[in-house]
Amino acid sequence: MTLGVLAVLGMVFTMFAGFWTDWLWYRSVDYSSVFTTTLSTKIGLFVVFGLLMAVSVGFNIWLAHRLRPPLSAMSMEQQNLDRYRMGIAPYKKWLLLGITALVGLIAGASASSQWRTWLMWVNGVSFGQKDPQFNLDVSFYAFDLPWYRFLLGFGFAAAILGLIAAALTHYLYGGLRITSPGARATAAATGHLSVLLGIFVALKAIAYWLDRYGLAVKSSDFKATDSWTGLRYVDANAYLPAKTILFCIAVICALLFFATLWRRTWQLPVIGFGLMVLSAILIGGLYPAIVQKFQVQPNEQAKEAPYVEKNLAATREAYGIDDSQVTEYPGVAETKDQAKLRDDVANAASIRIMDPNIVSPTFQQLQQIRNYYAFPTNLDVDRYAKDGKEQDTVIGLRELNYAGIPKRNWINDHFRYTHGYGVVAAEGTSADAGGRPAFTESDLPSKGDLGTYEQRVYYGERTTTYSIVGGPQKEIDYSDDSGEKTYSYKGDSGVNLDNPMNRAAYAVAFGEPQILYSGAIGEGSRILYNRTPKERVEAIAPWLTIDGDAYPAVIDGRIQWIVDAYTTTNGYPYASRTTLGDTTADSLTATNDQRAVVAQQNQVNYIRNSVKATVDAYSGEVKLYQWDTQDPVLKTWMKAFPDTVEPRSEISRDLMDHLRYPQDLFKVQRELLTRYHVKDANTFLSGSEVWQVPDDPTNKTGETVPPYYLSMRMPDQDQQVFSLTTTFTPNGRDNLSAFMAVNADPGTGDYGKIRILKLPTSTTVSGPKQVQSQFNSQQDIAETIRLLRGGDSEVEYGNLLTVPLDGGLLYVEPVYVRGGGLKYPLLRKVLVTYGGQTAFEDTLEQALDKVFGGEGTPVEPPADEGQDEGTDEGTTPPPSTQQPSTVQEALNDAQKAFEAGQEALKNNDWEAYGRAQEDLEDALRRAEEAQSGGAGGARSSPRATPGASPGSNS
Repeated sequence: MTLGVLAVLGMVFTMFAGFWTDWLWYRSVDYSSVFTTTLSTKIGLFVVFGLLMAVSVGFNIWLAHRLRPPLSAMSMEQQNLDRYRMGIAPYKKWLLLGITALVGLIAGASASSQWRTWLMWVNGVSFGQKDPQFNLDVSFYAFDLPWYRFLLGFGFAAAILGLIAAALTHYLYGGLRITSPGARATAAATGHLSVLLGIFVALKAIAYWLDRYGLAVKSSDFKATDSWTGLRYVDANAYLPAKTILFCIAVICALLFFATLWRRTWQLPVIGFGLMVLSAILIGGLYPAIVQKFQVQPNEQAKEAPYVEKNLAATREAYGIDDSQVTEYPGVAETKDQAKLRDDVANAASIRIMDPNIVSPTFQQLQQIRNYYAFPTNLDVDRYAKDGKEQDTVIGLRELNYAGIPKRNWINDHFRYTHGYGVVAAEGTSADAGGRPAFTESDLPSKGDLGTYEQRVYYGERTTTYSIVGGPQKEIDYSDDSGEKTYSYKGDSGVNLDNPMNRAAYAVAFGEPQILYSGAIGEGSRILYNRTPKERVEAIAPWLTIDGDAYPAVIDGRIQWIVDAYTTTNGYPYASRTTLGDTTADSLTATNDQRAVVAQQNQVNYIRNSVKATVDAYSGEVKLYQWDTQDPVLKTWMKAFPDTVEPRSEISRDLMDHLRYPQDLFKVQRELLTRYHVKDANTFLSGSEVWQVPDDPTNKTGETVPPYYLSMRMPDQDQQVFSLTTTFTPNGRDNLSAFMAVNADPGTGDYGKIRILKLPTSTTVSGPKQVQSQFNSQQDIAETIRLLRGGDSEVEYGNLLTVPLDGGLLYVEPVYVRGGGLKYPLLRKVLVTYGGQTAFEDTLEQALDKVFGGEGTPVEPPADEGQDEGTDEGTTPPPSTQQPSTVQEALNDAQKAFEAGQEALKNNDWEAYGRAQEDLEDALRRAEEAQSGGAGGARSSPRATPGASPGSNS
């Protein structure tokens, strides 16, 4: 007995610990109203619907027992049942309470999970838009219909459970008989069960009526699109009238069941129920199939066109792509003046040659300082002012790396190593002489262009465990030449552990008994947890969907994580659905799960970037700002959770300067725009204008190319703006169909404006995969790449940027090398192509000069735009293009010079490295001269060195 009591008390305290620690955490972040509102809603739904289900089932058991016949028939069946009746007689009340309590608990738990549905229904606001079929406000489908469907499902469950419970009770007490002579059911049992069946059929009638409206948000397969939502011709002309007819039949059938209270016969209800089932098969199934086969299929385009137009309009509105500007773009240069084109490049874009997805290891090696610091796998791109001019900047935080802690134990993991330190930033458009990032903020403590700010990072993307700070145990702050610095947290974040009950609760919740008795915890100790920015925002706003890429910015003397958040629904009539996890996947999410959108499996057909959130890297303070002031879904949640979202006017000027258009929303929109860029129903149905997002040509993940942030100018813009860009190719082909950019700078008037440059179908413009293949297949470039890969060096291709320029498209790709003993990539070359000319040079400026000076290597047009041309990276040209022996000798000398340079790099011998580079340049020059003089008229192409010399302006 003692052990049993202790076990029960232990279970109770475990449940209490979870509840208590949740309450303490929400109180610590000043969002206790979210906890109380959510909890009270769950409890209310649990109690109300649990009681309703319990009363429904209990009442039917009680009524069936009361309506039992006074005497049971003398038969073997009833004699066998007598033993059961006598056995349960002393426990009837307890058995009734037990059954009703069990079904009540199950029903209550199920209902409590519908807290979002309830809050949206009770707080729903109007969209101000009506669907084209039933002329109802969109809020009916987004907020009302889901709740009505839940009530209907609950009603069905109550009717079925009540019917089963009543039938079993009637059978147990003789009201229903299977093998006994005489009538199979007493009049009382017949009336009772008929009413329950009538309730079930009446609910089915309501279901038929709601199904009519459900057609507007129903998903189905359709050849013009993978996921079609809304009414089609067969829905409007077959299913809709069928549902109305079935509703009427179900109402009549329900009345026939209710009539058995007076007629005491099953004949008419059974006939009515059979008629309803037959009608459901013929009217609800066979008739629509006949309409589809003989009316729609022979002339599908004409029949479906009016409904496709509704789907087009609704989908474009629901995803915020209705104002997308599609412009015809020639794809070839309109100006022949090469000098003018060269000058125009600077105005067209600030071309970023520092790829944030490549240079993280370089940041790590050059700025890690200590092994217990680390940078994220993918860095971020932001804008910072330098010399009064805004420039694209690659930025990352030096976060805590638990794997690098010298000695792993509980004290070190949770008390001493508690935070990262400082921001590291570099210019996005340049590198230093050695191919390294040109840092604008570096060292430890960090210093540079960002000024003075709180550098300690207690909350970050890599901070996934708890820390206990502020108590008697000192923390390691950072180390410099004078030794190790210590620190004690001075913020008010986290939960105070002074209270023994709090310590006991966290010891149980975290499964760590040392929290209860450790001497390292004392006065002032606070426990920090839920420390990643996405975790914190999702916890305080569980009704939001969180973007996959939180990014840091230095704002008003603090490091702030900026998190984009979305409001979504899957109840927008006629708008096609998409799965967030599928549409936001790309080559970066394939290799880094931190970039994945929260709630990946959610299917939505309406999305808005309605909230911008910030998380302070030191204090963990979370603030939510209303960004989309017109979004009815956000307004609904703001009614449900008042005072949790601050108005847009509270966004400071400094914060506004660092906000940007979110990547995941852009990826969802670009996926929809592969089909929904057209506005004509016939074109949509033909599928002739379907695009696809190309695979990333710079890696082998097989995933789509990620969008790139870039300051650039579209043809109709007067100046460069910070933008998010991507490309499209025709479905199943590799040539370019379109280029898309969205204004990502909130400080401009047309923030969020989507511009699409549509290339003509009559001409072939190379897409990203073809451009990459052309780079790899050109003989001189392929040979230089082979040299760069000499020894144990690796070549890594950076982001392939696309920039519209004077009617044509400029492609730029940085090339990095991890060479010799270096474990991090350095920028060694830049590939540039435009108008059929290609250059592969040490610097972007040299490559642009070569292309627009007319000295670049001409690019052969693709032989078949639907095929993948070119050889694999690093392969040698076919035998017909092999060079004479004199060229080969020069290339052998170049290989030796390159290897000597790599050896010099290992030894940090820059003088020897410089001599090796001079030898390499001489060898390549001799190879070029031999090629142009002895290759039988082969095209000449000035070569560039594969490695940047210390004195070059790389």
